[in-house]
Amino acid sequence: MIRPRVLIRVKRTSYRALVLDEADGRVKGLIARGDPTVSRLRRSHDDHEATRDEVLRALSGLGVTFQLVEGARGAVDGKFDLVVTVGGDGTLLAASHHVGPDVPILGVNSAPEHSVGFFCAARKGSVQKALAAALDGTTRGIVLTRMRVDLNGGCLHKRVLNDALFCHEIPAATSRYILQVKRGDGQVDEEEQRSSGIWVGPAAGSTAAQRSSGGKVLPLASHKIQYVVREPYTPLGERLALSRGTIDEEGSLVLLNKMRQGKLFLDGHHIVHEVTVGDVITMRRSEESVTVLGLHRDAGRDRRFS
Repeated sequence: MIRPRVLIRVKRTSYRALVLDEADGRVKGLIARGDPTVSRLRRSHDDHEATRDEVLRALSGLGVTFQLVEGARGAVDGKFDLVVTVGGDGTLLAASHHVGPDVPILGVNSAPEHSVGFFCAARKGSVQKALAAALDGTTRGIVLTRMRVDLNGGCLHKRVLNDALFCHEIPAATSRYILQVKRGDGQVDEEEQRSSGIWVGPAAGSTAAQRSSGGKVLPLASHKIQYVVREPYTPLGERLALSRGTIDEEGSLVLLNKMRQGKLFLDGHHIVHEVTVGDVITMRRSEESVTVLGLHRDAGRDRRFS
């Protein structure tokens, strides 16, 4: 009998990075003084470490072969039957970039008192049961649409799960671009815009930044891509025709960049690309979906920006 192979992606906590690894003197001093800006670092770290140990004990008891990787980013060699992330939503998002459409992900919220964990079906204290159900196939999941992002005709990323932010590299500067919405039936709507930037993403990200900027919460199983313009500039008495909307699964959103110093952030701030005037950015539904275990179609209505 072939034992299932499990990859465990474990978050590197801020406490470990700043205090244990880097020995940041300022942060250590703030902790020693009980400063409120760092009051949660140690508690969150301790919770996370306890959950990590709980996951390892559970997998050892279940008799599976597993590999543990510290840090949510970076490729891993080998094939796996299940990916388990230990951290929060950011850990699962980062790990999902290295997971193809045939491998399910189970998220474990390692510090539920300090983390939202929308994508995480398991949490500290209930790991054994969740892992057993994921391995024997009784845990149902949902297939989530991911987004593909191209720059000047070449693929930048085809596994964006949450959102992309296109904007000027200086937050206080105006973002200038031409927005094109290309429908599956061939119709094209176009508008020149000035704003603070634009959020674009699949349904999984519609309850985060898209919602906070005025977008709609899409059903998790939706194949649509949503765009939401941030703080659009309009002359007095006028309105943008394309301030927010959705792209069908055969359509695409195209941005013709008018800025010399633009930025494109994918699923947070760790993946960032510079764009300059004349660059063409295209976003559409990716051919690679991802299965997240434990999520339900009606989940996420109360999720906030994370």
